[in-house]
This record gives sequence, C-alpha cells and structure tokens, in this order.
Amino acid sequence: MTSTAFFIGGDFAVRRLGFGAMHLPTEPGPARETAVAVARRAVELGITLIDTAYLYGGGANEELLAEALHPYPDDLLVTTKVGVARTGPGGEWKLDGRPAVLRDQVERALRRLRVERIELLQLHRVDPETPLADQVGTLRDLRTEGKIGRIGLSEVTAGQLHQARRIVDIASVQNRYNLLDREHEPVLAACEAAGIAFLPWRTVAWGESGAEAEVAAVAAELDATPTQVALAWLLGHSPVILPIPGTARIDHLEENLAAERLDLPPAHRERLDRLSVH
Repeated sequence: MTSTAFFIGGDFAVRRLGFGAMHLPTEPGPARETAVAVARRAVELGITLIDTAYLYGGGANEELLAEALHPYPDDLLVTTKVGVARTGPGGEWKLDGRPAVLRDQVERALRRLRVERIELLQLHRVDPETPLADQVGTLRDLRTEGKIGRIGLSEVTAGQLHQARRIVDIASVQNRYNLLDREHEPVLAACEAAGIAFLPWRTVAWGESGAEAEVAAVAAELDATPTQVALAWLLGHSPVILPIPGTARIDHLEENLAAERLDLPPAHRERLDRLSVH
C-alpha cells in the first residue's frame, strides 16, 4: 500500500497529495469567492500541503490563502516561493535572486500570509546572474533569524541541488515532472537518496495522441479518470514524490484526492512506465 504521509525536512508531517493554489482567481467577485471555498474545502478534505508563490499575482495568491485559511490549522503547511520579481527594464517579471530582493520578498510574504515564520520557503528559480551561494546563503540566514523553517528549491538540476546542499539543508525540490515528462529523473533520484521531498508541478500533462490513448485505456479499465491515473502513478513511482495538482473547482479537487485510493496493478503500472517521452 502506498504511504500517504511524508515528513518534510524530516520533521513536518504532511499528506503526500497536496494542492497547488496557482490557478485560484484572486480578483474580487464570484470567482474569488469560489477560490476561497476551494481552499477551505481542500483543508476540510485533509490536505495539509498547499503551494503558492509571490509570482502568482504578485502576492495576491498568498493574500487569498490567508483570507481563506488564517488562522491556519497546526498541521497545515503553506509553502511559498521567492526569487522572481518585477525588476526587468520595463518592470516585467524576471529572475531576481539578489539577497536584498529575496529578503524583501520574504518579509512581504510573512505579512501577506499573516505568519511569523514560513515553515517551507522555496527559491522559485535560480537566478543565473547571482551566485547560487548568495541566494541559498540568504535563505540560510533568514532561517537562522527564525523567519524560515525549512528551505526548498525549484527547477534545479542535480548539480545545483548538490551545490546548494553544501551550503544549507534542503528540505524540498519543486521541478516539472509527470507521467509523460521525466526529464528531471536524475533530480528525483538525488532527492530519494537524501530523503528530500520532491514536489512535481504540472503533474498532469498529455503528450502525443498514442500516449494519451494508453492513459485513457488504463483509466477505463480501472474505472478511474486519466487524471487520477496520472496522480496515482506519481504517488507509486517514488515515496518522496508529493504531487501538488491545482484546480479552481471543488469537483476537480475531490477527483484529484480520490487518486490516493486508486491502486495501480503491476501490469498497468508497467504499461504506464513505458510511456515516458524523455
């Protein structure tokens, strides 16, 4: 039976199937009210890991989660990301891992989320114009100051993960990964070896028609949806994988969570294993 729990950083227990808040609308009106309801329903259904980022609406997504869920349950981990800012020549979004920018974004995230400490703070991307040691070192200093509990990385290579771990403990990695896109398998392997949580984003993505048809066939044979099959495959593929599928609809949220109860027989899993496009 696939385990449904994981200890991030070795000490914070979460349900492995989490929720990505990126798609929740933040503009005032009925859509925002529905977004609040979705976030609250996620917690009602037992989700204990919710992912957001400064990039999602320039902090608006963080504010939405605070409106919906604060004060947070003790077992809820809301993780956010920093390192992308409107500091381009024309005020456009760009990677920005300068220490002052990271510090400012963390301080603002603390206020928006209404917390004194962010239990898991992830570097959204590695800024190639700033030494990785400066970026990770800044997060390490913020952890020492008590403003961060655990540090994670996003969209990194195995080499970057190794370099970062020489500077500070890394609790999580959030890379693009799904049934049909396993480009970051080496990073997943490194996370497995070190007991680091691997949070795949874009957990459900369909590729060439043949692969999509095979997933649909497996789903039909198991009386499930293709999305449930893709999520169940992730949960069974590695014990350190913590999928964070996102949705703005309660019915899709409930469909996603049902993937935990889907047992993929060995023969079906072998068929899915052969589908990787990388």
